[in-house]
Amino acid sequence: MALAIVNGESGSHPTLIGSVQRALRLLEAVAAHPDGAPAKQLAREAGLPLPTTYHLLRTLTHEGYLRRENGVFVVGEGAECIGRAGARRRQRRQLSEVLAMAGRELGAAVYFAVYREGEVEVVAMTDDPRRPPVDEWVDFRTSAHAHAIGQCLLAQLDEASRKEHLARYPVRSITPFSLRSEGELLQRLATVRRGQVAYERQEYAMGTVCSAIPIRVGSAAATLAVSLPVTELHRLRSVTDRLRKMAEEVLTTLAFSISI
Repeated sequence: MALAIVNGESGSHPTLIGSVQRALRLLEAVAAHPDGAPAKQLAREAGLPLPTTYHLLRTLTHEGYLRRENGVFVVGEGAECIGRAGARRRQRRQLSEVLAMAGRELGAAVYFAVYREGEVEVVAMTDDPRRPPVDEWVDFRTSAHAHAIGQCLLAQLDEASRKEHLARYPVRSITPFSLRSEGELLQRLATVRRGQVAYERQEYAMGTVCSAIPIRVGSAAATLAVSLPVTELHRLRSVTDRLRKMAEEVLTTLAFSISI
């Protein structure tokens, strides 16, 4: 009687591809030697016949997952990309957990953003339905002048970088409370630099108030920010003060996240 195979499985046992398993064992063996290892040693450690090992090494090298250097095999760019992708996912998950914890403690939506390659980038934000983040109804990148995150990041740039950004994304009002000119924005940024905090009240989104504090990690401009309903404006300064204290505790996590 023939067995039905559904979604790559026969009965309750998954269909395994032996050549893939052998290639993965070989990759693991190579990864255990940062300075590389010869084929015979890798065959022994992976438990593979030497002819099979040579065949897999040639294939993995051709595909960029391994490199051969001075007679030994080392991890190649293809495998490194997979490792970096996994590391980025772990960093994002860790960052999300840190922000979620901060959001619960502060009773606010919390954001982490960086200025990277000429653009404002919100790396992560909380998603608690009880304290939902601001809807990005106007692209955060093009409206940096109108929200606390952008103002905090722009305040950290040198004059040339700031002028270049505003040349691409001129100041424009998007709510009745928005700044109306570049001159007004530059005055605001000077205040942000002096006070080390950006406060914004309904300039980006009606019904919402925000604050952002600068975080400098090496040469990267970054910020932690919070948003509250406008009905809780009275809480904004105390929440911001608490956020500043918490930032010192989570700075290591945020520093790793700069590279996400």
